[in-house]
Amino acid sequence: MKKTLLATLLFTSVIAPAVAYQKGDILIRGGATAVVPEESTSTIVAGGSDLGVGLSIDSNTQLGLNLAYFVTDQINIELLAATPFKHDVNFDAPDPLGTGDKLGEVKHLPPTLSVNYYFNSPDSYWQPYAGVGINYTFIYDESFTDANEEVGLNNLSLDNSLGLAAQVGVDYKIDSHWYVNSSVRWIDIDTEASFALNNADGNVSDISIDPWVYTLAVGYVF
Repeated sequence: MKKTLLATLLFTSVIAPAVAYQKGDILIRGGATAVVPEESTSTIVAGGSDLGVGLSIDSNTQLGLNLAYFVTDQINIELLAATPFKHDVNFDAPDPLGTGDKLGEVKHLPPTLSVNYYFNSPDSYWQPYAGVGINYTFIYDESFTDANEEVGLNNLSLDNSLGLAAQVGVDYKIDSHWYVNSSVRWIDIDTEASFALNNADGNVSDISIDPWVYTLAVGYVF
């Protein structure tokens, strides 16, 4: 009887699938996150005159971090964070002011709170998921290039943004604690810019950044 029970336990431990996630688990991930803007803008207005050019915003990659708590075996609440992203802001036309193609730089932090649903059963090593959430982007440390400040541009300021976010991703279980992750997000980021040109007020009234956010990360479950 004892030999039969021992054999059953050993057999079960070999063939039984390991549980990936369970209610109450805490998942921490860290890795490379790239923000790739799909921007569109209205034209730049300065001193009541339309300059006839808009803006473009470069991509940037930083350390992405997120923390998730599983409220059920297949649903978690996730907070996305990252080290600050730094973007070059460029004119969308070549050298319109004779100061080069670059207008300036901005930094931002895009904390995003999402609810994710995992499609596979909790005993699967592959865990694809999809989620929706809300984003608040803090935009700060805006500055013009030295060349643009020399022609009278100053006091650059961009508004913070509140918008929706959506994502798809997949976790792969390496062992009882470690995972690898890949995800793609879309975030609705809209802002307005104000500045001064030789003491005349200027603005860009509509800047839709709406970036795709790509992440490759390693995760650990507690």
